[in-house]
Amino acid sequence: MNKVRRDKILGSRRISNYWWAAIILIGGFSFFLVGILSYIKLYIKNIYLLYNQDVLFLPQGAVMTFYGMTGILISIFLWYTIVLNVGSGYNEFNNETGLITIFRLGFPGKNRALKLVYKIKDMSSIRINIQEGISPKREIYLKTKDRREIPITKVGEPLPLKEIERQAKEIASFLEIKLEGIK
Repeated sequence: MNKVRRDKILGSRRISNYWWAAIILIGGFSFFLVGILSYIKLYIKNIYLLYNQDVLFLPQGAVMTFYGMTGILISIFLWYTIVLNVGSGYNEFNNETGLITIFRLGFPGKNRALKLVYKIKDMSSIRINIQEGISPKREIYLKTKDRREIPITKVGEPLPLKEIERQAKEIASFLEIKLEGIK
């Protein structure tokens, strides 16, 4: 029987982040370009087809330039988090050593890597938190004997109910602790 279970956690490198970073970059660059073109009144034949309206620099062009720069900066930040894969890591449950290790990557600096280590014997249960509504949450928590709750699920799109229940049951049976939150 395998005594070590390791669950990989996907960080910022998900399709939705690539999508939004690209869309915001294209939109920001387009706004910036229209704002700059309104300032210098440069009409190149190819650009004139896209930019056929007379936009005055003040106030429309200045506002579009500002929005464009803001969009470009937000996109740069998103690409930065994707390159660094912020939020990625793993959850390791080791029955040989009796330890649970939660590891995540963050932004560069002295605290780039977050590594939390807990003893299995200090855990009382696995708890599932399910909230439906506009912003649904489906999370798995490690619950300690002193009532602290440590989240161990991925951030992002909520998992299907069957999947979250399956994962929680597997972790609880692997650690030989009780499961809370399933009816």
